[in-house]
Amino acid sequence: MRVQSGRLLEWGILTVVVLLLIGIFGRQVRIVQGQAEVAAIKSTLGSIRTAFVLDHLKQQIDGNARNVALGQRNPFLLLEPTPPNYVGQPVKGEQPLGSWMFDAECVCIVYTPVHSQFLENASADPTLWFRISPPPGPFQVTPTDRYVWQGEVLQ
Repeated sequence: MRVQSGRLLEWGILTVVVLLLIGIFGRQVRIVQGQAEVAAIKSTLGSIRTAFVLDHLKQQIDGNARNVALGQRNPFLLLEPTPPNYVGQPVKGEQPLGSWMFDAECVCIVYTPVHSQFLENASADPTLWFRISPPPGPFQVTPTDRYVWQGEVLQ
């Protein structure tokens, strides 16, 4: 009987260790998912800023009138290809998680995160808003709030 109870204890300890490792692994996966999402956000913002600078330089060299996209200030029209998670203009209702849109009224780009639990901001709004500021010089993209994602400030 002692052998069976000893084996049962060993299996119990093994089960607890395996469950503990699964829990730790799951937590780490969520952290990595948050890091991947913030990398994608930064990449899209960087692409938009680069597109603004390149378009500004092109306009300076060509001496042409402002680009139609810049007249509307929608930076997604400057990107080729348009990001697959760009959904266009805001529509009444919910914006899909993980998608970008352009709000012409605010002249802002908006992102709704998939993993908003990693976002810290002063307002309770789970979306990220970035205002497009006009020239002189290239258009600028600036956050409308102080957004902190996993301890890092988004700019």
